[in-house]
Amino acid sequence: MTLAPGCALLFNTFGVRHLLTLFALLAAALCLCDARVFAGSNNPDVQRAVGRGLEWRTNRQSRLGHWTANDGRYPTAMTGMAGIAFLSEGSTTNQGKYAPQIRRAVDYLAGRSRSNGLIGDPTRDDRYTYGHGFGTLFLSQVLGEEEDIDRREQLVDVLTRAVVFTGRAQTKEGGWGYVSAKDGHGFDEGSTTITQVQALRGCRNAGIPVPTEIVDKAIGYIRKCTRPDGGVQYNIRGGNGRPAITAAAIACLFNAGDYDSEYVPKLLGYCKKNLSNISSRGFGHWHYAHYYYSQVRYREGGKEWEEYRDKLHARLLSEAGPDGSWNQGYIGPVYTTAINLTILQLENGTLPIYQR
Repeated sequence: MTLAPGCALLFNTFGVRHLLTLFALLAAALCLCDARVFAGSNNPDVQRAVGRGLEWRTNRQSRLGHWTANDGRYPTAMTGMAGIAFLSEGSTTNQGKYAPQIRRAVDYLAGRSRSNGLIGDPTRDDRYTYGHGFGTLFLSQVLGEEEDIDRREQLVDVLTRAVVFTGRAQTKEGGWGYVSAKDGHGFDEGSTTITQVQALRGCRNAGIPVPTEIVDKAIGYIRKCTRPDGGVQYNIRGGNGRPAITAAAIACLFNAGDYDSEYVPKLLGYCKKNLSNISSRGFGHWHYAHYYYSQVRYREGGKEWEEYRDKLHARLLSEAGPDGSWNQGYIGPVYTTAINLTILQLENGTLPIYQR
């Protein structure tokens, strides 16, 4: 194949690695072109709660740059989720109040990238695919505005290998389990599957190559887990529909570009029936459910989003602790605080993965 003169000049001048980095930056920049101009929530109570929550997180970042759940668990996942909460405020690695915290989190996660592409440590984490997924998602959102060429090249390399690992970790059915398909003997389930698909979409948005067949298999898996009433069950082997996984599944499908006019409304109907009552805790993983359901409702916008948002925000504000954190759930305050801060900052519109 003969390159056009302009292309040949680019290859000769910059080289393949630099071009890949440039193309990734340009692709992400297209997604972020409107992200730096945002209004955010006009509610001063929300703004105060977010500020206090982010300060609480700042004071709990380790010297190595990571955060952990209770008992020092899940450092990769917690760091990815904490980093997303900081990015949602509008800071980047280069500018903003929380740039130092974001840079340290990026360095920590990039430093945990293994030769096989896994971001994390399988010897310390019994559910390392969660960490890999959230870590990959966070780094993909950082890439678009990373101005340091060396760090940008590092991120392109880390994310490219992370996608390869994700593809190899997928089960034959199309899902993912708490560990890779090989380590988990083919076990898979809904929540980790959703985490991987969002991470893959984040990478694709940032210009990282993502094989279409990986995403297609994952969408097929979610569909096979869907019950007649629209609820998505725990995994392909059976079980009742679960509101939390169903909400996550819709967000995942939207991220994957699946807006099926019959299938998606069925899932939405199930979620509206089970999640519209903000005060209800009649199901497991309440914060996780609304973490994803809020993404879905925000993407839809309109009056229904505003009514849901106001009720959800009011509840989250009422449950905030005096130190600025949220401490519900057995995983611990780092996890719950990251989720709630992300929900409260959705309208900032800073991250491509959550934009309308």
